[in-house]
Amino acid sequence: MARPGKAPKKAKKLTKGHAVTKLAKVSKPSYRKGRLSKRTALVRSVIREVTGFAPYERKVIELLQAGSTKDEKKALKVAKKRLGTHKRGVNKREYMRMIMQKMRHKN
Repeated sequence: MARPGKAPKKAKKLTKGHAVTKLAKVSKPSYRKGRLSKRTALVRSVIREVTGFAPYERKVIELLQAGSTKDEKKALKVAKKRLGTHKRGVNKREYMRMIMQKMRHKN
């Protein structure tokens, strides 16, 4: 809809203006924030081997070995209480499940 007393705006060409070559974008260090590096993964695995599991982690494993739905919920509750949030609790429960599977396949 045209404004009263003024002509409607026209679209401009994409090629209008001074021709330039685009520079390649440099990736910022902040783009890889939170991504696990090889070194960090190695350090964490060594620490896990040396220290073992925390008492609450052993309790979560024990509850997961029982296998019932009720015990899985209890495992989540224990993890949540210790770690603070629901998402962290769920992640820890899944991590402990993965550890149990590795222990089973190892033997």
